Amino acid sequence: MKQKTLKGSFSLFGKGLHTGLNLTVTFNPAPENTGYKIQRIDLEGQPIIDAIAENVIDTQRGTVLAKGDARVSTVEHGLSALYALGIDNCLIQVNGPEFPILDGSAILYVNKIQEIGIEEQNAPKDYYVIRKKIEIKDEQTGSCITILPDDAFTITAMCSFESKFINSQFATLDDPKKYATEIASARTFVFVRDIEPLLQANLIKGGDLDNAIVIYERQTTQERLDMLADMLHVEHRDATDLGYIQHKPLQWENECTRHKLLDIIGDMALIGKPIKGRIIATRPGHTINNKFARQMRKEIRKHEIQAPIYDPNEEPIMDVNRIRELLPHRYPMQLVDKVVELGATTIVGIKNITSNEPFFQGHFPQEPVMPGVLQIEAMAQCGGLLVLNTLEEPERWSTYFMKIDDVKFRQKVVPGDTLIFKVELLAPVRHGISSMKGYVFVGDHVVSEATFTAQIVKNK
Repeated sequence: MKQKTLKGSFSLFGKGLHTGLNLTVTFNPAPENTGYKIQRIDLEGQPIIDAIAENVIDTQRGTVLAKGDARVSTVEHGLSALYALGIDNCLIQVNGPEFPILDGSAILYVNKIQEIGIEEQNAPKDYYVIRKKIEIKDEQTGSCITILPDDAFTITAMCSFESKFINSQFATLDDPKKYATEIASARTFVFVRDIEPLLQANLIKGGDLDNAIVIYERQTTQERLDMLADMLHVEHRDATDLGYIQHKPLQWENECTRHKLLDIIGDMALIGKPIKGRIIATRPGHTINNKFARQMRKEIRKHEIQAPIYDPNEEPIMDVNRIRELLPHRYPMQLVDKVVELGATTIVGIKNITSNEPFFQGHFPQEPVMPGVLQIEAMAQCGGLLVLNTLEEPERWSTYFMKIDDVKFRQKVVPGDTLIFKVELLAPVRHGISSMKGYVFVGDHVVSEATFTAQIVKNK
């Protein structure tokens, strides 16, 4: 799959939830590998903030990003829409310290994205594939986020509130394609008991019944409720009438938990890569979401280059006999046993290392170690198969090294190892010249890598 950006720009206007300011946010296309960036166009120098987890400075009532003196809050709904709709690169410009709250959901962002269109770019989409369970817990709050291996990005959110109206709920997104219809229009919510502390903290100046669900579940005095209504500039309500206070009825019984799920996606956007994995979130909130996103970024840095998934039960795309038809190499120099993935620009090959390899007789016979040059040769043979597979009469062509650069050997290869080669073209083949980047993995670990240039010649 390829990276994606917007086909054009769009703007949305509205007041900020916490500042009450009239704000405009504009979403623009961005080049490949840009990620999400937010620009404060109202500040001197128009500083740009990278939308990554490490730049989050506050999570009390929303996600706040900052760089230096520039900060921007309430970014999670817009980022949630971008991430769920598969957009990898976007420059977001805003003329104030937060995104407008709009209707308290992400549906207006989704509608605009669908209206303007999504454009596919040339660079491959850089998924991070979850290979093992990763978990973050907060013992004080009982919050927990777990991610497990999965073929796609899915989320289940489970919430528990001290309220008879939304005591325990769960919501699930099992296919990002359902985000627009099942999650995006879920609105933010607040309990009446939390409103006064928020107002005292100089927040929710732009909050009203058009951009939030208000839940009145603990009876207070009429005088106190009237005072809160006046502070929020909404009509007075009978203090004995408990329930939801809103202009638009609930869309789903679990709308509040669906909104929590929406927020999780917005906070996962700060990981910086699309994820393939199943998230299970118990009592989620922006604080635990950000801790989890930071942990994920640490995991990605540790496994910056991920090994391809190799299932020995699957039929190979090329077996040893087909490889012999394409390559001139024979024993003991045929170093690729099979090919398990083959795309337009990428190939994955396999080599099983046994103690009977002929090179072990002379290369550290008391401590058998595969020569590094043969690892590079095996990568090159994979690259040759990738290029030759695109030609007519590939049997009549040969591949020759022209240059090898950036060679690194990270750990020993010994008998019993299964080598996984991943080679990708760095540019289209021109005039018979191809440039490739190759990696050799044992398990999840890179054991060697190199960049090389080869020439293909029709000489048979």
